[in-house]
Parts: sequence; C-alpha cells; structure tokens
Amino acid sequence: MTQQIPHPSSIEPELSGVRNFRDVGGLSTTDGRRVRSGRLFRSGHLAHATETDAEFLGSLGLHTIFDFRNAADVTLEGPDVVLPGVRNVNIPLSDPADGKEFWKMVRDGDLEQLRRLLGDGRAAARMEDSYRRMVRTRTAEHSRVLHALAEDSVPALMHCAAGKDRAGLSVAVTLLALGVDRPAVMADYLESNAPHRRYRVRRGSDSPEARSPEVMALLAPLFDARAGYLSAAFETIDETWGGVDAYLAEGLGLSPETLGRLRERLLD
Repeated sequence: MTQQIPHPSSIEPELSGVRNFRDVGGLSTTDGRRVRSGRLFRSGHLAHATETDAEFLGSLGLHTIFDFRNAADVTLEGPDVVLPGVRNVNIPLSDPADGKEFWKMVRDGDLEQLRRLLGDGRAAARMEDSYRRMVRTRTAEHSRVLHALAEDSVPALMHCAAGKDRAGLSVAVTLLALGVDRPAVMADYLESNAPHRRYRVRRGSDSPEARSPEVMALLAPLFDARAGYLSAAFETIDETWGGVDAYLAEGLGLSPETLGRLRERLLD
C-alpha cells in the first residue's frame, strides 16, 4: 500500500467549479529540500470556475497556466476562465480517452460499444498504454514546460480535463526533476482519487442505460488514478532511457544549469 505523503503547508480551498485543485508544495526531495508552497499548483479544467473561484485563483499570483487539453476537450467543457495578468499556455497532450466521438459514446452510455472498447481489462490496458506513449512521444512538450518553469513561469498551475492523467503525468515529471522520490510522486498522484476531486462526466443522455452500474464499472478505469498507470510511465522511463537522470538529460534536454534554476525556483 502506498503511503500518503502529507502536504503540511499546501493551499486547498473549497472551489465549487474547479475539481482536483491542490498546491504541490510540501513534498520532500531526496536531498532534504522541500517543494515550496505557493509555486506549483494542479487542478482539473477551469472552464466552470465560479466568480469566487476566479477570485481565489487570481489571488495566487500565478504567472502561467499550462492547459494540456486538446480541442475536443475545449469544445466539450469550454475555455478556461480568464484571469487578468496570467499567461495561458495550451500544450495539448494525448488524452487516454481521446476523441470527440469517444466522449459522446461515454456521455450517452452506449453499452455495446463500451463493452467492446473497455471490457475485460481493456480500459485499464488503454490507460497504461497511453501513459507509456505520453512518456515516449511527448518529450518536446514536457521539455517545454520544464524549461519554462526554470525561466520565468512560476507560480504556475497545470491542468487538463480531470487533472489526473495529462496534468498528473506532467506534475510527476516535474517532481522527478526536482528530486522527489517515486513513492512520494505516486502518493501525490493517487490523491486525485478522493471523491471530492474526481471529474464529473457531463452526460448527453438521461436514459437509465447512461447511468447503469455496468456502464459506470466499464468507465471506472478511465476516471481512476491507479498506481499501475503511473508505474507504466516510470517503467517506460527506465526501459527507454535507463533512469530518471538520463531521461531528464537526454529525453528532455535539461542541462545541469537548467535543473539548478528549476530547483531554485520551486524548492525551499
């Protein structure tokens, strides 16, 4: 069982229109430092932020919001709320449930199609494959984020739709670069499973089939943060580059100087 790592000084308000918001501050690094509070935040999308939510987010002094959603996500959920003075950077990453037609099927609860696509362990396998693919093919995007954080983009907020997969992996990569060990990175990732954090599916149908226990069971692996998913990403780093240090240097092109600046900006 993975130990839950506390975030003793993190900011976690009650936001009514933003899911899965939290300050990543408080996590310890292997060299005895600590991720600085108020520097790196993570959440689900900001499209449904209320006026009060926006006021709180505006109070954080954010420099940059990294939005990892794709065009289909934005069409479904809407654009982020605009926060004055904050730079919004859209860097689309692969969605484990990619595609407008897929999400229509999810919202409508098309049972036969869902069984064929997600049944018999296929949903969890899809998620693991997606995490592996994001590590292998999205090195340019993750490099861009880390270089930006090292230069001028903090305080920063990272989000996707639910804040657990694309944002979850991007936060995990950032924490690895800061020197946080894998069990602590995993514990932070798994916090997305808390009931008050989970993504709410906006269904396009009120039919009983769309809300049936079987449909919800088929969809569950897509909306869970499972240790196996992030472990697949870690394994891909090891298999492809031989470890985190080489992944950061060769895969993401981070020089020792850039890593040093990143850590100075984000660590106490």
